[in-house]
Amino acid sequence: MNTPAARHPSSRWLRIPFETTSSGPATDAALLAVRVALAWIFLYYGAAKLFSAFPGAGPHGIHQTALYMSQTAHLRPGELFALLAGATELGGGIAMALGFCTRLAGLALFLDMVMATVTVTWATGLSSSTAPPGYQLNLAVGALALAAALIGAGRFSIDALLCRVLRRRDMQSPRAATSRAQRRRSSLAP
Repeated sequence: MNTPAARHPSSRWLRIPFETTSSGPATDAALLAVRVALAWIFLYYGAAKLFSAFPGAGPHGIHQTALYMSQTAHLRPGELFALLAGATELGGGIAMALGFCTRLAGLALFLDMVMATVTVTWATGLSSSTAPPGYQLNLAVGALALAAALIGAGRFSIDALLCRVLRRRDMQSPRAATSRAQRRRSSLAP
């Protein structure tokens, strides 16, 4: 005799790896993880470009970044593109950390990674042991930024707080009260 799956507690555990979550706490936690990872990466690279912060490979400081932009990436004027890239990465990293204007920041960071791929890393392929490196980091980080742009910041963000405040304000407006009263009257009409 077949019994429904709901009566077997073990089937619940078997479904876990295959279930998808479209909303709720798991999605919000995943979005927070994406935002934290993006914030860490872009704060690092943006601060390095603008302020020579953090040791490591790549151009450091606005002067080195401007030279790199004009000579390696062939973007002129190099100073303008160095400032634009540094400000996008640092500002986008801060926005991701806070979950503030996440869709806009995600789109800007995605476009920053597209630009880096097209101008610098595409020619060396996906993975490269030469300089410049391959575009695998640009691809992964750009995809995460695009996901944040398309989905939003999730519940643990300033964006969500602002939405709640705006929704509450809209519900308290006289126009919203009139709309609610009209809907009630129309639902009671024969």
